[in-house]
Amino acid sequence: MKTTHLALAAFVALVAFVACNHTADPTSAPALSSAAVPQAAALAAAPGAPAAIGQPAPDFTLADLSGKSVSLRNYRGKVVVLEWFNPGCPFIKAAHTKGSLKGMAARREAEGIVWLAVNSSAPGKEGGDPAKSVAAKAAFGLDHPILLDPTGAVGHAYGATNTPNMFVIDASGTLVYRGAIDNSPDGEAESPTDGKLVNYVDAALDAIAAKRDVAVKETKAYGCSVKYQ
Repeated sequence: MKTTHLALAAFVALVAFVACNHTADPTSAPALSSAAVPQAAALAAAPGAPAAIGQPAPDFTLADLSGKSVSLRNYRGKVVVLEWFNPGCPFIKAAHTKGSLKGMAARREAEGIVWLAVNSSAPGKEGGDPAKSVAAKAAFGLDHPILLDPTGAVGHAYGATNTPNMFVIDASGTLVYRGAIDNSPDGEAESPTDGKLVNYVDAALDAIAAKRDVAVKETKAYGCSVKYQ
């Protein structure tokens, strides 16, 4: 029975991998707000090395789904979680409907944590149509902002490679964790690699709250590739 379950999990993961690496039909995305364009352009003009653990998290300003500008610097003094998001990615769907991300943002926001999703899918690529993010926000019951990064400048500044790809920023603005949401690369929190589920983001947030050092600072993200332009 256990062998059958593992074989099924492997098959589901393979199907998800294939599905998330196909691009969607070409669509057009709205332009960033006037406040967001200069910041995105600045990041693109001087890419440099991506964000590093123990260093200040790169500042940015992006538009949310309503066109409102959201700036990271406005949350200085608060702990911030960034989640790289793609509404068409099977791993995102799994994580938000049955995996570790289901209800997690709302639970942590109730504790005063700021949670921001970032969609770096380019126009014409999977997840690049803002309407898809609007629909996913409703379907997953998300209250936090989904920010649009169609140029990919912010994604590259952070070195985001997958959806989901998680980043935790402490109250001083320092990046203290980057990588996977957990150790269950099926996205469903059902097949942890060592037999025990570990939610790395929860662990990092608990450490910050207890004024302890974050024990696991970096892991390898899993999921769909970010659909950069």
